[in-house]
Amino acid sequence: MTQSNPVVLHKPDVFESKTIRLTSPMIHIGSEVQRLNPFEYVQTPRRVYLANLDALAKALLERGYLNDYIRCVEGRDSIAELLEDAFGDDWQFAKDEQGEPIFPKHRVSRKWPNQRITDLRPMIRNGMGAFYIPGSSIKGAIRTAIAYYLLKHSDQYNVPRQSRVSAIEKTLNRRLGVRGLNKYQQKFLDDELFMDSLFTDFDLRYQNKPVHSRMGPNTDFMRAIRVSDSTPLLEHTVKTTKGKKITCNIPVVAEVLVSSRFNQQDAKYRASIYAEMVRNIRTTFTITVDSEMLSWFRHSQGMKIPFTNLDELLAICQEFAQEQWDFEHDYWNVIKNNPNAKGRNLDFAEVRRFYEPEACPYSLRLGWGTGMRGTTVNLRFADELVEKIRDTCGIKAPGFEAPKSRRTVYDPKGEIKYLPGWVKLNYN
Repeated sequence: MTQSNPVVLHKPDVFESKTIRLTSPMIHIGSEVQRLNPFEYVQTPRRVYLANLDALAKALLERGYLNDYIRCVEGRDSIAELLEDAFGDDWQFAKDEQGEPIFPKHRVSRKWPNQRITDLRPMIRNGMGAFYIPGSSIKGAIRTAIAYYLLKHSDQYNVPRQSRVSAIEKTLNRRLGVRGLNKYQQKFLDDELFMDSLFTDFDLRYQNKPVHSRMGPNTDFMRAIRVSDSTPLLEHTVKTTKGKKITCNIPVVAEVLVSSRFNQQDAKYRASIYAEMVRNIRTTFTITVDSEMLSWFRHSQGMKIPFTNLDELLAICQEFAQEQWDFEHDYWNVIKNNPNAKGRNLDFAEVRRFYEPEACPYSLRLGWGTGMRGTTVNLRFADELVEKIRDTCGIKAPGFEAPKSRRTVYDPKGEIKYLPGWVKLNYN
């Protein structure tokens, strides 16, 4: 007969798990690949096609065109003519010998720009080739929102003195001196200055007994938050309560404008970027807050964790989103339209209308377009210091606020209309 060990400790299941509905006008989240090669996609006047490369290679081998394909890859050339030779005018519908589509539906995007696309930036896809939003991206944005909230409410949560805004600014001004910072120092500077102190400088106690663990991932209170990947962003149609049909998760290749301003506030721009994006997003993911695990953490200097449940966590995100919203509203209301900017009509009226509401209608900002103010806590720092950080760690723009440039997206009519990254998070 086997007797159970009375010393074994069983963790109670005390957690809150919710399915979150995520909606957004437009999102781009980059992949590990910065740019697609010309042989990795094919464009027509209305569509951009990304191939299932395994199916493509098999089909070309079967038809005797594999060597021609290899030459295109080696020369970084377009494969449009090769596809027509191998499969005819209907190459978009070609399949390999096992019946696998060479250009699956979820790898086909609407082409918004009229001009030829160059330097195409891909969006992240899952193992099946479908767009999705990684849980790590959502959790990373939540982490930044928490850090911002703690720095803003330092007294309320007893943030250590050396990790408060005044101390961070003093250290940054000293470190960003004449010598500046190398790339390695830039990457880990925020961890050294305050992120480690805010998130990992904890002791663990389980059932009033100390748990010995080295400071690092095991002592990071964000262990108590789990965020799943989103469901795949597959195009589909839904009906509203009024019976109207709406198409969701529309894959597009869009022209992204990188704009800034002259000293007189007139808008100017750099060369455009072309990127895979998803329009009118509706998806879900799961977030779990383990309140039992949160209770294990005791900060070495007495700092309090600023949330105990999901409602409080989402309120923190909302407050950070509001701060970004106010900052962007002020920026766009200063910029002047420039209808004669070297052949481009830089009319930002739609962007200003987007930021008209006083209360931010979104919960968070993800992915591309967020900039240094959306992915860092820099909104807590003095403008002069943020300029210095930008000039040291990014592209120098002496005399301008940081960030100087913004990313906006042209619609199919060639009008500046969309701002990527804003998302709403809701649950029942």
